[in-house]
Amino acid sequence: MAIQLSVREEILPLAGSFTISRGSRTEIRVVVVELLDGNARGRAECHPYPRYDESVESVIAAIEGQRAAISARLDRAALQEAMRPGAARNALDCALWDLEAKRSGVPVWKLAGLPRPGPVITAYTLSLDSPASMRKQAALSAHRPLLKIKLGGAGDIERLRAVREGAPKARIIADANEGWTAEVYAEIAPVMRDLGVEMVEQPLPAGDDSALGRLDRILPVAADESCHDRAGLIALAGRYDMVNIKLDKTGGLTEALALKEEAERLGLGIMVGCMLGSSLAMAPAMLVAQGAAIIDLDGPLLLAEDRAHGLRYDEAGVHPAEPALWG
Repeated sequence: MAIQLSVREEILPLAGSFTISRGSRTEIRVVVVELLDGNARGRAECHPYPRYDESVESVIAAIEGQRAAISARLDRAALQEAMRPGAARNALDCALWDLEAKRSGVPVWKLAGLPRPGPVITAYTLSLDSPASMRKQAALSAHRPLLKIKLGGAGDIERLRAVREGAPKARIIADANEGWTAEVYAEIAPVMRDLGVEMVEQPLPAGDDSALGRLDRILPVAADESCHDRAGLIALAGRYDMVNIKLDKTGGLTEALALKEEAERLGLGIMVGCMLGSSLAMAPAMLVAQGAAIIDLDGPLLLAEDRAHGLRYDEAGVHPAEPALWG
């Protein structure tokens, strides 16, 4: 029997405006894939990202290009060769994992040879805004154990200080989203250290980050836009201390698990992050997040409404998905 493929766009409103150094948005456009094999259904969600030359239309077209192969039972190993890393492959890869779990009655974590997952503490993201607004955001979220600050513009030092004032006891990480120069990084890094910021993501543009190999990294620096899959790990040596693994960059759970293993072998710390998305997008990443140093899987918390059977967030952190959602 052939596997049936369904792919569609969905628009998910955000709870408010979300701003990073590259712009603002009030909703996100995601792509949802469903694979039907008899009575078993596997599904997954991806978020096409213009920064990586992706659009909803191009991702749907790439997925549609695999329709015949999927119908003929393309497996995950062949998928890695058939498609490049990115959102389109992520949706198909994670849907195939879910489909196998639904067919077999065996959870994905067990299929992948992993320990049973548990809850993990996730960062909560504060959108880029004025220092006064970010102080207010921080105060409202001061009860959360880990805050992630979006930076990348003039006034970042004031923003950092304002957030620390608003949340004096919270752990803090920062994300510049490629928005700084080497000179700005050198100026801001000591301030971050003095304010107790634990890590900064992607301070310099990907492709123009060689200066990080010469600068004094007085707090850990994580590669986000500079790290997609295992093929790019060697180029990060001496520039970064951590890598941020996102399934929409790796092209799915299969490569994400392999990237995590290789990065650890090379002595790099592990962060597991996400694009904006629902619990369906976060669920596979929860398996990669087990044991990671920093986890940033707060996408559902930023939505106006999550999916049915969404991930549970409480004082223990974010909990693994129920089978009714994924896996």
